[in-house]
Amino acid sequence: MNTETNNVIACVDGSGLSGAVCDYAAWISQRVNAPLKLLHTIDHHPETAAITDLSGNIGVDSRDHLLEDIIRIEQQHSKLRLQQGKTLLQTAKKRVMQNGIADPIISQRHGNLVESLIELEDSIRVLVIGLRGKGHDNQPGQIGAKLESIIRSLHKPILVVNEAFKTPQRIMLAYDGSNAAERAVDMVASSPLYKGLTCHLVCVSKDEATSQKLLDAAANKIIQARGIDLITQKLTGQIDQALCDYQDGQAIDITIMGAYSHTRLHDMLLGSFTAKMLLSTRKPLLLLSTCLKSWQESLWLVY
Repeated sequence: MNTETNNVIACVDGSGLSGAVCDYAAWISQRVNAPLKLLHTIDHHPETAAITDLSGNIGVDSRDHLLEDIIRIEQQHSKLRLQQGKTLLQTAKKRVMQNGIADPIISQRHGNLVESLIELEDSIRVLVIGLRGKGHDNQPGQIGAKLESIIRSLHKPILVVNEAFKTPQRIMLAYDGSNAAERAVDMVASSPLYKGLTCHLVCVSKDEATSQKLLDAAANKIIQARGIDLITQKLTGQIDQALCDYQDGQAIDITIMGAYSHTRLHDMLLGSFTAKMLLSTRKPLLLLSTCLKSWQESLWLVY
């Protein structure tokens, strides 16, 4: 069991978004006064399967030599990935130190990123990760292959970064009255991360009376907390499009919303609102799991 707690963890993989991930993580770390950990994982894939299959067509001695060569090549690749990871972490460390982080923690782990983050979950206060990893750098219409699994697996806030860092001034809280939305309101009202910012509390609904009632109740919590300039807004139309249009029109810097409230089967059949927002928005998304371990846990996650 990991005994560390309350780390802001930034996932560093050498992709084009790694720098922005470091910058946003450093900003959060300073705002909430939490340690910053830079994480790099080395995932070992069975990439030589096609080569080993050929060994059955040659003699025993040749096959033994071939397997020895494969093992040697794999060892060389492992050493190279290890050194590349150390270089990435050192570069990231210098960057966050330039951003004011005095003593960042660096961590290199072997294994799958999703599994590593699940093991580290108890130590995570906020996770910061890029929308796309190194393998999808040149595919702007794609999201990282492991991103959905990470968001569904963890019960902590996750900031998904999709652009170069800009010091946030305006946030948008997408509110629909759900449990995740209520947690987001409590988080914004209580966390030092949002003090001094302008919060746009936005509800998209066809029922104007219902949306106004929801907004009034949520707005009251944020107003009582003080320290946040609040703007409420009712919107209509397709939810993801309405939110993205409002985000662009109001120069929103970060959008806060619940994530993956339905099962994978539901999303496969009807589509996922979270996936649509990840692909459509041009600003970072702070996602809150809809299945946090407990209501009490949600009250301190980003405080």
